[in-house]
Amino acid sequence: MKKRNILVIIGSASKDSSNSKLIDEFTKLSRSEFQVTTVDDLSVLPHFDPSLTERLPGVVSEVLNRIETADGIVICSPEYIFSIPARLKNLMEWCVATTVFLNKPVGLITASADGRQGHAQLKLIINTLGAVTTEDAELIISGIKGKFNEKGECEDPELLARLNKFEEGLKTLLANK
Repeated sequence: MKKRNILVIIGSASKDSSNSKLIDEFTKLSRSEFQVTTVDDLSVLPHFDPSLTERLPGVVSEVLNRIETADGIVICSPEYIFSIPARLKNLMEWCVATTVFLNKPVGLITASADGRQGHAQLKLIINTLGAVTTEDAELIISGIKGKFNEKGECEDPELLARLNKFEEGLKTLLANK
């Protein structure tokens, strides 16, 4: 059985973020099911400019193509000031004038100190873009920084179980598309 191509978009502005560590765990957990690739540096995208949508900057076109050609997307993001990070919002703005998310299966992970408000905003944005989500392919992880040891490894069995359940929800979402 062919592995599904999953593109993970990491919304964090930090290089060695808890979100990146979480995606490392997801990648290990799901390696038999998914071929996971990441977009983890959204700082390379220029600020959204509607006048450039007719002729997209190359880096924007490349990211949009990766979204469009993936079997499914996972967005993993922290919550910054009760919202999504500016860099992730910028990417979503570049997607507004396209159909790259239309009917695309998307799993959502918000991993932060709290995360509820940022997650609600992320879900609203992704639904506005026409993506398909389900509650089984969503995960809010509060207190994420305390879930990893000094080596960056997750030793929290509850989190690993929830991540496993998320993977199952994502598999179901992909199977229904």
